Amino acid sequence: MSVLRELLERGVFVVTAEVGPPKGVDRESIVKKCAQIRGFVDAVNITDNQTAIVRLSSFASCLIVREAGLEPVMQLTCRDRNRIALQSDFLGACALGIENFLCLTGDHQSLGNHPEARSVFDIDSVQLLDMFRRIRDEGVFASGEKVKGEVRAFLGAGENPFADPLEFRVFRLAKKVEAGAQFIQTQAVFDLELFSRWMEEVRRLKLHEKVHILAGIIPLKSLQALRYMKDEVPGMVIPAWVEERMRNARDPKEEGVRIAVETIAALRAIEGVRGVHIMAVAWESIVPEIVRASGLFPRPGQGGGEGV
Repeated sequence: MSVLRELLERGVFVVTAEVGPPKGVDRESIVKKCAQIRGFVDAVNITDNQTAIVRLSSFASCLIVREAGLEPVMQLTCRDRNRIALQSDFLGACALGIENFLCLTGDHQSLGNHPEARSVFDIDSVQLLDMFRRIRDEGVFASGEKVKGEVRAFLGAGENPFADPLEFRVFRLAKKVEAGAQFIQTQAVFDLELFSRWMEEVRRLKLHEKVHILAGIIPLKSLQALRYMKDEVPGMVIPAWVEERMRNARDPKEEGVRIAVETIAALRAIEGVRGVHIMAVAWESIVPEIVRASGLFPRPGQGGGEGV
């Protein structure tokens, strides 16, 4: 069984992190990032050509992560592959022992370094979840043809509690749960009031009893990084007080870590939040500090091993 799944089902407050593959074949860059966070997280998400920029494949990167001693979560987006290729990649990953999958629709190709590329979007993330669930649980492809052999997979999806229209976000989550999502990783949480309201609706529909929710955390490095996310990242909500604290900070990086730790403490008190997903973009080395300061170290089942 997936370690991530086992910890969540035991009721452990989990910690996952995110690693972006390199724009090339430098596998050592992944190994180095894994060494920085090993022992401090329960699983590592590997992005799938994030922001539509060509990188080493999520599939290959997941195998490198596993060799480095960490449990991978393979992201699969619908932007670049039709249902034939998506099912094929899913089977290949399962055959090689990858069990955790995050199903995403994907960023539009116009945002990346090949804006002239033709997008696919044959299906969306909800349909992708349902397709993988049917392969696993019913043993059939999207075509209805039988799948040979047993498939083991722990299926996840992303969700943005802050995107407009806010009142419909919980119903989008319900669709993903019905389609097969077993865990959810959310957009980065800065506005705790809005997130708490969303979680109230999640609990009202009893979705927290059906899916494991991991709240997103992005540690801020600078005021410029904050403003970029606020202005350029769709669905990102950053309250004025966060910007004010970063503006007035003597050391913006220290303040960004402090805000992340405070946010994690608040999230742990919200019923239905089962863990955090730390997205330290190009700053993986800060993850151990955040995990320690949040009282989430040592991690269960990892012997409290230090990163190097």
